[in-house]
Amino acid sequence: MPAAVRVFVVLLFAYFLSYFYRAVNAVISPDIASDLSLSPAQLGLMTSLYPLAFALTQLPLGGFLDRYGPRFVHPVLLCVGALGAFVFAQAQSFEALSLGRFLIGAGMAAALMGALKAFSLWFPPERFASVSSLYVALGGLGPIAAATPLVWVKEEIGWRGVFEYGAAAVVLAAVLVATLVRNAPPGVALPQAAQGGSFAQIWGNLSFWRIGLLNFMMNGGFLAWQTLWGGAYLYGKGWGALEVGNALFLLSLAAVAGFFVCGLLADRFGLGRVFLSASGLVTSAVLALFLWPAMPDALTTLCFALIGFGGAFNILSLAQARLIFPIALTGRVTTGINFLGFGGFFLLQWGMGVGVEQLGYGAVLLVWAALLALAIGFYLPLMRPKPAGAG
Repeated sequence: MPAAVRVFVVLLFAYFLSYFYRAVNAVISPDIASDLSLSPAQLGLMTSLYPLAFALTQLPLGGFLDRYGPRFVHPVLLCVGALGAFVFAQAQSFEALSLGRFLIGAGMAAALMGALKAFSLWFPPERFASVSSLYVALGGLGPIAAATPLVWVKEEIGWRGVFEYGAAAVVLAAVLVATLVRNAPPGVALPQAAQGGSFAQIWGNLSFWRIGLLNFMMNGGFLAWQTLWGGAYLYGKGWGALEVGNALFLLSLAAVAGFFVCGLLADRFGLGRVFLSASGLVTSAVLALFLWPAMPDALTTLCFALIGFGGAFNILSLAQARLIFPIALTGRVTTGINFLGFGGFFLLQWGMGVGVEQLGYGAVLLVWAALLALAIGFYLPLMRPKPAGAG
């Protein structure tokens, strides 16, 4: 097996687990809420601690990846995630669940960012978008496994068993990354950037904020819907567990399709135009759910699929940001964008829980659509094939 392919495959296994853990609560949330008597707000807060920990870890992670590489940083964090999965499996209270969920989020923080750092050195720049989108597409099998297949598995071993076996799988992933992944091809050193000025160079760039805000709203809302509130919304409409699992399965399958094609479309039509078009697709689907809450089940499922397909294009925000800055800053700029995306995941997932409890799903869908529209308006200046180096 070529070395670059080996690096891709090993990192992909860890990313699959990251995505699985991200999405698992959408299916098992009724079991957890019933076992531990959680309110919707508690369920939303506990689930949102994954993206909160994930987002907070991004800030130091970028510098560590640029300095030490994914081979050393990624396995350490995976061990933290395995500990979190074990704590979650044994939890008997809201606080213990929350601690486990937070540790899982922190432990999975390098699953994508570490890979993007490695790919920036193992693959040529012109293949970065397509390789990254393929990686995320295949990793998207994680939420597919966390949909209908998870319904069957949890009926056999329970939700606690899912997390116990999952902890062992994460430990295996850490061992594989540490032993089989190299930071860069033989003879290639990690590029090092001067520490001074790098923060201002990234966070003071207006194009960075245009990309980051749209990623905040689209990635954050998409993941909040995929990993919890989409399932809760369908349960609230009276759907059964298998029907909910099937709808989430289709959403995730559509996301995989989106990940597969977004790189090819971006190469042909430009990152900005394609990312913006996908954002509009997600906004339209969310508005349809708001405007027609009693729509037939088949159309509701179609809206879920459109949210999945369009939401997958958020991976282009990382590729677009990567092209704005020098390769020595790849870790810091991609983790910066990811910080904003998962900050949106945390805030929107938690906020949706509060909104559902106080106002219902209609208000939540309307607010999400409005926030997406505002972010699209701010992003408009970047709707061209190649991003500018300045705002």
